[in-house]
Amino acid sequence: MYNPTLSIVLPCFNPPPGWSENIVSELEWLKKSLPEENIQLIIINDGTPSEQLGKNYFDGIDDVFFYERNENKGKGFTLREGVSKSLASQIIYTDIDFPYERESFLAVYNALQHCDVAIGVRSQEYYTNMPKIRVWVSKILRLLIRIFIQIPTDDTQCGLKGFNTKGEKVFLNTTIDRYLFDLEFIFLAARQKLVIEKVPVQLKKGIVLSKSNFGILSTELYNFLKVLFRSLF
Repeated sequence: MYNPTLSIVLPCFNPPPGWSENIVSELEWLKKSLPEENIQLIIINDGTPSEQLGKNYFDGIDDVFFYERNENKGKGFTLREGVSKSLASQIIYTDIDFPYERESFLAVYNALQHCDVAIGVRSQEYYTNMPKIRVWVSKILRLLIRIFIQIPTDDTQCGLKGFNTKGEKVFLNTTIDRYLFDLEFIFLAARQKLVIEKVPVQLKKGIVLSKSNFGILSTELYNFLKVLFRSLF
């Protein structure tokens, strides 16, 4: 009987060239680094056309589960779908290109051994190669969180987080489909008084972050107001 102890969930939308080869390489490294864990890797394609995905290197790898969806639903929706398919008591999610240093991934894993939710927290260096619009959006969001929403961190949007079964239950109760699902998750976890640990993390060198567009910003402003409204009651 297949019995994973650690699930890694990856949302997939317009992945970079060589993405599947990179995942296989990261999985091999994880197995060597965490030999005590039976690792299950779950990938959900969030509407990327098949011709853009390129060659799939997962055939014959029993630990990788790849799921297709034709319609783009957003990162929050996709991660809930992936987390719901997990069979493990520990779950870590990150982005499809594994953008954070391997030491950062292990730091989140290690923190998860004694807390309910381990959240990556980015340093000021993170903003060095970020498009200016994303810098301002990120910093304004962090300011608004500090002022209006009482949670353990103002850095809610780091794409590297882990949780146990208590955290999983809370995560699956989130409702935001796009980027601010992270904020909603941490807000709900704090309200449920789960043990949350902040973990300093670093991006790998050479990682280039995409620009934000104003359509996304307007949607996420609405989602921020939804979380803010819930925090008042």
